Amino acid sequence: MPSPTSAVLAQRAAQLCLEYKANDVVLLDLRGVTDMTDFFIVASGTSDTHVRSIGEHLIEDMKKRDGARAHHAEGLAQGRWVLLDFVDFVVHIFHPTLRTFYQLERLWGDAEVVSVDSMSSQGVGA
Repeated sequence: MPSPTSAVLAQRAAQLCLEYKANDVVLLDLRGVTDMTDFFIVASGTSDTHVRSIGEHLIEDMKKRDGARAHHAEGLAQGRWVLLDFVDFVVHIFHPTLRTFYQLERLWGDAEVVSVDSMSSQGVGA
């Protein structure tokens, strides 16, 4: 069975953020904008604890469901801004005040916003 594409895995990660009750989940397609990664997922938690929890569950579930491992994680101890680097996509989970301050979506304004489709995450690695 072929491994899931970066688009499928990014959709899965965005959908999982929604399942963990993250707010304002945005999926940005960075292909053609930068060579750094294919996708950014930007989401907000409601508190430091919620931000940490989303990050920890995402690491665990992406590994368990799809074999996708976070190659680097930052900010889990503080829970203000968690960055999870899966190489082909990067997940940013913010405390709401920091998300407003850094405005990543505006910084990457050239990137296409992809709708988070709950159907495309179904069945991948299940």
